[in-house]
Amino acid sequence: MASTLLRPDQTFYPSPRLAAKAPVETLAYMVTFDPSRKKPDGLVTLDVDPKSAGFGKQVGRAEAPNVGDEFHHFGWNVCSSALCPYAAHPHLERRYLLVPGLRSSRIYIFDIKPDPKQPKLVHTIEAKEIAERAGYSRPHTIHCGPDGIYVSALGAPDGNAPGGIFVIDHDTFAVKGRWELDRGPQQLAYDFWWHLGYDTAITSEWGTPNMVEAGVNPELLLAGEYGHKLHIWDLPKRRHRQEIDLGKEQQMVLELRPAHDPSKAYGFVGVVVSLKDLSSSIWTWYLDGSTYKVEKVIEIPAEPADPNDLPPLLKGFKAVPPLVTDINLSLDDRWLYVSAWGTGEFLQFDVSDPFKPKKTGSVQLGGIVRKAAHPKSGPLNGGPQMVELSRDGNRAYLTNSLYASWDEQFYPEGIKSWATSIHARPEGGLSLDDGFFSTFEQRTHQIHLEGGDASSDSYCYS
Repeated sequence: MASTLLRPDQTFYPSPRLAAKAPVETLAYMVTFDPSRKKPDGLVTLDVDPKSAGFGKQVGRAEAPNVGDEFHHFGWNVCSSALCPYAAHPHLERRYLLVPGLRSSRIYIFDIKPDPKQPKLVHTIEAKEIAERAGYSRPHTIHCGPDGIYVSALGAPDGNAPGGIFVIDHDTFAVKGRWELDRGPQQLAYDFWWHLGYDTAITSEWGTPNMVEAGVNPELLLAGEYGHKLHIWDLPKRRHRQEIDLGKEQQMVLELRPAHDPSKAYGFVGVVVSLKDLSSSIWTWYLDGSTYKVEKVIEIPAEPADPNDLPPLLKGFKAVPPLVTDINLSLDDRWLYVSAWGTGEFLQFDVSDPFKPKKTGSVQLGGIVRKAAHPKSGPLNGGPQMVELSRDGNRAYLTNSLYASWDEQFYPEGIKSWATSIHARPEGGLSLDDGFFSTFEQRTHQIHLEGGDASSDSYCYS
């Protein structure tokens, strides 16, 4: 199915430094979903060219043939890792988007090459194939690797543990099988990334499908049963090497953002909530000798609130938790962006020293209590959630929905979905000027940019 080129795709860049100098994006792709599960979810094309009359508007949409998939995270079939010395597929092209349904466990393959504004569905991987060949379900995160397409899964077909990673063939989109040869103590899964220069993979933890699909389970949360560990793996040998426990009070250790420079062995991970005080936090993992360690480097406190302004789940706490649900790192490894979905704040930190971040910018949009408005809107619900960064680091793209059942718990009045772009100043600081703000009928989730972005690609050269 995949096509072969005589020379590598021009959107593959050997290093993050060269990727940052690539042409500016003019199109973006965004997944949307119907929380009522009555209408098909969609892959939407956005015009993100500021010079265009349709800036920030939908210019295309492809729909799933089914309902109830709940599109969530998605990714490219191949990327810059195809240029690694040991890559098996250096001459494929970045033309297919793999879009999983987090509830249905299907994965849809959309082709953008014939018409980049109107992706076309060309193949579907059914849940049965994933279950039979890999023993997993609920595919979550897609990363294109040197030797295949890697997909994280939250659990087994029955909704319980273990979750893990499976691999899809670059050419045929057939499920090869489970990635782990020896998972050690790892049971819960969520995100995964790697340090290609160190033959190391890192995975994080959320919960099994049975723990997350109906929303936050207060009993499990207060008992510290959601994910609170990082796992270090030998990437080529596919074997567990080390477990790092952040402590049971650190609930939901989610998004991983390793340094883009393959000569560096550190990265950042976000923790959604602390049972101690409802704060959120960012931790830096790093290689110390032959062992990986982790250190908390940012703490974002909860904000006191009138219980009458809070959803039932939070009334007893009399506070709004930040709920850091996504983070992203610029290609030059200097700027870390943090989405506080609960309080409605989007933050920028200078992480030139990854152990001493400095807050350099903040904007407020939505929030459980704050409901902060954009200059082009009235009061907003939802809050900064999924964040994507342009390759040059000058633009951040945000959406405001997390996951249908969780949306209803934290925003019971309902979420009217929006997407927006934010200007990131080269010297530091954020601005809502010159960006777009658009609303959508279906709920919005992740965005990826044509030709790659800060979280699409991994690199083998500095």
